[in-house]
Amino acid sequence: MSDSTVQVVVLVGSLRRDSINRRLAQAAADNAPTGVRVRLVDGLGRLPFYNEDIDNEDIDNEDIDNKDIDPSTSPEAGALDPAVTDLREHVGAADAVLVVTPEYNGSTPAVLKNAIDWLSRPYGSGALKDKPVGVIGAALGRYAGSWSRADTRKSIGVAGGRVVEEVDFGFQTSGLTDGALPDEVVDGVGAAVRVLADQVAARA
Repeated sequence: MSDSTVQVVVLVGSLRRDSINRRLAQAAADNAPTGVRVRLVDGLGRLPFYNEDIDNEDIDNEDIDNKDIDPSTSPEAGALDPAVTDLREHVGAADAVLVVTPEYNGSTPAVLKNAIDWLSRPYGSGALKDKPVGVIGAALGRYAGSWSRADTRKSIGVAGGRVVEEVDFGFQTSGLTDGALPDEVVDGVGAAVRVLADQVAARA
């Protein structure tokens, strides 16, 4: 940490502007405890699908010289898509990550999985490496998106993140009767942020 404030970034697995998961993420930012700054990272929908040919941080110049990589699909070195650069910089600079995800067909939304793939590289030194990561979310099903959260944790762990198992908050959206999030939901999101902040402090 560069100062005493814990920096937590939030990745939201839904692109819908008024999604309940985005509202959970905003609740995390609006109700951050003292000493914690929570910032939403937008732009996941602008990320290209992960492709090692366009990930210049992973390209070996010798491979380009030997024409193992097609130069027509490989921009010049340093020409990473700005959305990728922004994502890696924001996550890399944070002390911890909170992932807020819906459940699509029983698993992680493609846009979120793609972001995790980008954050996993360069291999062994990606932006998620050794960073505390908590996963919460809202879904319509009776299990409140537990399959999606489990799959997301698995991907994050393989990508190098340090999954915080104590963060496991799920909200069944069928119980939402109006536009306001119930107090217990806001409290659950706040508790997840506090656990992440405590993890950061314990390793400081």
